[in-house]
Amino acid sequence: MSTPVVLITGALTGIGRATALAFAKDGARLVVSGRKEAEGRALEAELWDLGTEAEFVLADVRHEDDVRNLVDKTVARFSRLDVAVNNAGTEGKTGPVTEQTAESYAATFDTNVLGVLLSMKQEMRVMQGQGSGSIVNLSSTMGQRGAPGASLYTASKHAVKGLTKSAALEGAASGIRVNAVAPGPVETGMLNRFTGTAERKAGVVAGVPIKRAGTPAEIADAIVFVASSKASFITGQIISVNGGKTAS
Repeated sequence: MSTPVVLITGALTGIGRATALAFAKDGARLVVSGRKEAEGRALEAELWDLGTEAEFVLADVRHEDDVRNLVDKTVARFSRLDVAVNNAGTEGKTGPVTEQTAESYAATFDTNVLGVLLSMKQEMRVMQGQGSGSIVNLSSTMGQRGAPGASLYTASKHAVKGLTKSAALEGAASGIRVNAVAPGPVETGMLNRFTGTAERKAGVVAGVPIKRAGTPAEIADAIVFVASSKASFITGQIISVNGGKTAS
């Protein structure tokens, strides 16, 4: 469609925010969501200033009623849902496996895995009726390679890969494409929180073959492409955007 309707979860910071801006510049109509009202309204206003019809909906992807309401409000406003970007995520509690608990597991998986599952459930409900749609989930290079001290985050992003592939197979007959973008280290607050110190961050970045972290805008550009009709024969794929980190 010339003016697709795009829904983005976790849209208020980092990759989610950059993705909203990238779709706006591409001419899409947007529904952006997150858990902070003031930041959400500010983003909504910024998108309108760019000439984009946009709406912020307060939502927590860990709760199915919130996700159902988010999708229903999108359809009520724009009559359809063409693209969904499931970006909401958390790094969870870092540290060795021996320090993890049932509570730290739930805190990570409820957002990163359950949130993706509930989002796809509601998005596909609408897209099946339309006979079309494109979903892009956010995985991670860590979900492909693993990393010490990030067991729960790594495991959750492995799970996103499996959900993506299964949903792609289920949605194909209804004209729904489902893919995931798996970033490497990206200049975001999450990377800073995960590494903790400038020295550790430099060590992580040194492991990227092109010797720098990515930018949120670079990941956003990949998401916009994967979601678009230019990628119409791509589904069920985990697309790495990581400066060559998984090349070897």
